[in-house]
Amino acid sequence: MIGRIRGILVEKTPGHALVECSGLGYEVDIPYTTFFHLPEAGQEVTLHTHFAVREDAQSLFGFALRLDRDLFRLLIKVNGVGPKLAIGILSGLDARQFIHCVEGRDIQSLVKLPGVGKKTAERLLIEMADRIKQLEGQFIPASAGSVTDTPQPVTSAHRPADEAEAALIALGYKPQEAERAIAKVAEEGMSSETLIRLALRNMIPA
Repeated sequence: MIGRIRGILVEKTPGHALVECSGLGYEVDIPYTTFFHLPEAGQEVTLHTHFAVREDAQSLFGFALRLDRDLFRLLIKVNGVGPKLAIGILSGLDARQFIHCVEGRDIQSLVKLPGVGKKTAERLLIEMADRIKQLEGQFIPASAGSVTDTPQPVTSAHRPADEAEAALIALGYKPQEAERAIAKVAEEGMSSETLIRLALRNMIPA
């Protein structure tokens, strides 16, 4: 099991990061809540990871906080929730927000997440109610040198709005939903990262 990775951030895109450690480049799938905190490419980064092995694939998932990683591991134990859906959930809600939804029985916020229907949301509320107790005391701040609290701009050859729309579509939103969400928050000079953050915030109540 690969539980943590520390190295140089070579590349970052919404949903993915490439981290070089001892000459090896690790492709890591990340939720947007982690992407927003990654440093600039070329800087050192530390991610808490979960290594998943299937018959047809091996995937490494990375998270800025151990709390997010541990919640991910609890989520994939829920019937009908695989790694892809768990990453989608943690892209729309960070661990603290998700825990707040479960404790408050907030099904409305959950069903706004792509891929989460009413039945899945109800199952999450029921099955996670007891499991999240395992996370008590884990509200751990990001360690120095691992991630930054200040979001960094995403370098892209495309227009920020186009990249933001593509990221929302990759997350599971319909093209029309993504276009409307970005258009609603877009202002001159905004980076794609800022557009994604604001669009998700409007689509999923805090």
